Amino acid sequence: MTSSLRPLAAPVSAAPRLRGVAGAVLAGLGLWLGGSAQAQSNADLEALSQRWADAALQGDAPAGMPLRLQVQVGKLDARLQLAACAKVEPYLPPGTRLWGRTRIGLRCVQGGKPWNVYLPVTVQAFGPAWVLNNNVRMGDALSAGDASVAEVDWAENDSPVVASQPDWVGQEAARHLQAGQALRQNMLRAPQLFALGAQVKVAVTGGGFTIISSGRAMAAGAEGANIRVRMDNGRLVSGVVNAQGVVEVK
Repeated sequence: MTSSLRPLAAPVSAAPRLRGVAGAVLAGLGLWLGGSAQAQSNADLEALSQRWADAALQGDAPAGMPLRLQVQVGKLDARLQLAACAKVEPYLPPGTRLWGRTRIGLRCVQGGKPWNVYLPVTVQAFGPAWVLNNNVRMGDALSAGDASVAEVDWAENDSPVVASQPDWVGQEAARHLQAGQALRQNMLRAPQLFALGAQVKVAVTGGGFTIISSGRAMAAGAEGANIRVRMDNGRLVSGVVNAQGVVEVK
């Protein structure tokens, strides 16, 4: 089943929303199969799981999620011989989510012999993303011409898609990237502002005052990074690198 969500502005990560929708469905959903005297076939259970998964993915589109959602339920082991059950309840196992390759559980909650099994599930979330036009070497900064908008499966990878162009232009490739890849957060890093061992400014603030000093960086620094600096007097301090390359210590 395919659920179409209307395009909205400023795409955001969809996974948290899908977890919420699934939770709401789970809270009130107990699905019945036939009668208590009839054993369930694998096909019955797979169909039940498909209906549950489809329902879990249906809901109002949150602001900024122009995604087309699809879910495909896999097969149970054909060797399974499950006892007859009047009520089978689908559920999302702890630590899992309806996103990418995952699984859902099926448990007998009303039968002479309780059982619990798992089914593989694949959730796809198709929507616009920035896709590389060319290869980018590790450490190179990305420019606006390096990527174009195309439809991709956001759920293909756990790392969130970088949906806004200003969020990736000027960022460095965290590894070698290939043409055709959708830009994701784990592919990028902030540009390096200074190298390991560089002399850097340190701004110590507190109590309404700021003291500017200097020291030697104990690691390479990028904006937002938390690094240590060995001050000229030998003392080690930790701080956060600002956009100007100054290490701010509070």
